[in-house]
Amino acid sequence: MSMNMTMQFWLMKSEPAEVSIDDALAEPDATVAWTGVRNYQARNFMRDAMRIGDGVLFYHSSCAEPGIAGLAEVCSTAYPDPTQFDAASPYHDDKSDPAAPRWMLVDVRAMQKTRLIALPELRAEPALADMLLLKKGNRLSITPVSAAEWRHITEKLINKK
Repeated sequence: MSMNMTMQFWLMKSEPAEVSIDDALAEPDATVAWTGVRNYQARNFMRDAMRIGDGVLFYHSSCAEPGIAGLAEVCSTAYPDPTQFDAASPYHDDKSDPAAPRWMLVDVRAMQKTRLIALPELRAEPALADMLLLKKGNRLSITPVSAAEWRHITEKLINKK
C-alpha cells in the first residue's frame, strides 16, 4: 500500500462471524462489499469521504477478542447497499426508497491478515491516545484514523515481533 498525500485512513469494524479478515481474503480479488452499515455518520464517511486506495484497519468486533486483524483498502466508490431492499436481510430498511437509497457501501479489498492487535495493546500506546476507537462511548463501525495513528499501528505494532 503506497501512501500518497491524498490518501486517508479508516478503521472499519466487522463481526468475524459475519465477515472476518480470513473470509475477505478468501473472496475473489479478496474483495467484500461492506454491507449493513446503518449509522448515518458511518454512511456519510463511505459516501462523502472515502476514496479508492484509502487504507483500512480491518477490525474484528463483537467477538471474544476484538482488535485489528488485518489491513485492507477501499476499492470502490460508494454505491447503494442492496441489503436495504432485501426483505429477508437483517439489514432491510422498508423506509429506504430504491429511487433515493438511504444506505450506501464501499467495496473493501483485504491486503493482509495481521496478528491480532487487541484493545488493551492499542490503549497502552500513548501515540494512540486520541484515536476515536479508544474514546469512551464511541460505537461507530467506521472511524477515521489519522496518518500518524496509521503509521504507528502499521510500523510499530503490526510489524512488532
